[in-house]
Amino acid sequence: MSGHGYEDGRLDLPFVGISTFGKRPYVADWAAIDADVAILGAPYDFGTQWRSGARFGPRAVREASTLFSFGHAGAYDHEDDATYLPASVRMVDIGDADIVHTNTQKSHANIETGVRAILDAGALPVVIGGDHSVNIPCINAFEGQGDIHILQIDAHLDFVDERHGVRFGHGNPMRRAAEKPYVTGLTQVGIRNVSSTAREGYADARQMGSDILSVRQARALGPAGVIARIPKDARVYVTIDIDGFCPSIAPGTGTPSHGGFLYYDVLEMLQNLAQRHEVVGIDLVEVAPDYDPTGSTSILAAQVLLNMLGFIFHARPKS
Repeated sequence: MSGHGYEDGRLDLPFVGISTFGKRPYVADWAAIDADVAILGAPYDFGTQWRSGARFGPRAVREASTLFSFGHAGAYDHEDDATYLPASVRMVDIGDADIVHTNTQKSHANIETGVRAILDAGALPVVIGGDHSVNIPCINAFEGQGDIHILQIDAHLDFVDERHGVRFGHGNPMRRAAEKPYVTGLTQVGIRNVSSTAREGYADARQMGSDILSVRQARALGPAGVIARIPKDARVYVTIDIDGFCPSIAPGTGTPSHGGFLYYDVLEMLQNLAQRHEVVGIDLVEVAPDYDPTGSTSILAAQVLLNMLGFIFHARPKS
C-alpha cells in the first residue's frame, strides 16, 4: 500500500481548520523558513485603476485551496499517471506582507522583504495578490539572484511607463521589470482587445525585449509552441493575472476582458514550461472575490497554483 496517508492521522476535511494555503503549516518567523515552497500573501490593491477588491484575493485563494486538501500526501493524476505534490515537497504559508494603507512604497517594500526572505531560505516564492503592482517588489527581490525571463499571462500588457505621475500602479509592472538589468526578456501571452497600454507602449515593449502574443495567436501556436519561444535555458519567473482567463470562468477580477484563455489553455502552457525550464518564482494576482459570488474564480486560482507547483517539482530531478 502506498503511503498516501488515508489510513493515518486526522481526517482534516477541507472545511475544517484554519485556511492556510493548501492547509500547509504556517510559519510566522520569516527567518525560520525551512521549505521547498513558501506562500506569501500580498493583499495590496491601491494600484488599481477601476474596480478595487483584490486586497481580499489572498484570503479567498487560501480558503479555496482547502478544497484540494484531503489530509493525504499528493494528488494522483490518471492522465499523466503521476502523483503530484507528495509529502516530500515541503510547502509552508508565511502569511501576508504588512500593507500600509495609501502608502505604496512602504507596502511594496514589505512585500519585497517577504520575497527576499523566501529566496534567502532557498525556497520557491509564490505570491498571491493583490493587484498586479505587487509584481514590482517581487521582481525587485530578485536583484542579485541571476538573470531571469518573465512569462506573463494576462489580458493587458501592463507596460505603461508613467501616467499622471503614477509609475508603480497595476499598469506599470512589466515596464518596471523590463528596466531591470537581470530581466533578460518577457513573453507576454493573452494580450487582447482594448488595452490600458497605448500603441507606443507596445513599441517600447518590443524594443525592450518583449514577445507579445494574443490569445488567438497563442492558440494557433499551441501550448508547446508558445513555451518554445522562451529562450533555451532561461530561468523563468511566472506572473499570472487572473484576467488572462475568460471572465466566463473567472469573473472575480477588477478588469475583466472577454475572449480570454480557458483552463487547459493555461494549464498546458505551465506544464510545458515546467518540463523545459527552471521556474524561480510565481505570482498570481487580481483575484477580487467580491465580484464572483460563486467563488469559482478563487478556486480556479488555487487550482492553477497547486497544479503548477505539482508540475514544477515533478519535473525536478529526484535526489
